Amino acid sequence: MKDLLGKAILDFQTNNHPQNVITETDISEAEEMDIAYLFRSYKEMPKIEQKALNLAKGRILDVGCGAGTHSFYLQEKGADVKAIDISPNSIEACKLRGIKNTSVQNLLDLTNEKFDTILLLMNGTGIFGRLINTTKYLQHLKSLLNPGGQILIDSSDLIYMFDEDEDGGKWIPMENKDYYGELTFTVEYKGEIDDPLEWLYLDYNTLQNAAHSNGLECELITEGDNYDYLARLSIQ
Repeated sequence: MKDLLGKAILDFQTNNHPQNVITETDISEAEEMDIAYLFRSYKEMPKIEQKALNLAKGRILDVGCGAGTHSFYLQEKGADVKAIDISPNSIEACKLRGIKNTSVQNLLDLTNEKFDTILLLMNGTGIFGRLINTTKYLQHLKSLLNPGGQILIDSSDLIYMFDEDEDGGKWIPMENKDYYGELTFTVEYKGEIDDPLEWLYLDYNTLQNAAHSNGLECELITEGDNYDYLARLSIQ
């Protein structure tokens, strides 16, 4: 990966002529994203993110922290938070912002640590990549929880993006896919295009069923305005 999203984040943090990022998926057209959005304040966050931050407690792990916006807010509130991301540029920006405990790390490589709250926000199920990987990730997340701990994760049901047929059913092209929420995601920045990334959106019922199959309780905490939701997973 060229880490172009991370490069945009670091350019913004260092005022190195940042530009908008262009994102595209295999089911949606290209659209521009102002990188400043990833540096938003608590008041500018969607209510799902605000709710998750309000519920975070104890020792906190922020998975896929990006620009570190959630970790920064929690740290300012005095929380014990660790921020991880696979993007070296993003982690460098986090360090420059003053986030104290942050590292370039794949979630699956994190072992021998326990947390009271694990945050996976801004479509936290995305890092699963494909539906088939869900069990692997849920089992690993479960292994990182302290007794009484919680996983706060958000996602969206993408069924609304597909056309209806005459009978009211949805027409969903499923070539090379096991589930309609499996997307291929690409990022373009300053004329460069990153390697395609597999990214998973899970509807709540599918997440709930997967959680139960892996010994986790699943609670719907709140729903957003765009078919999105926040769920809390905990050990049964």
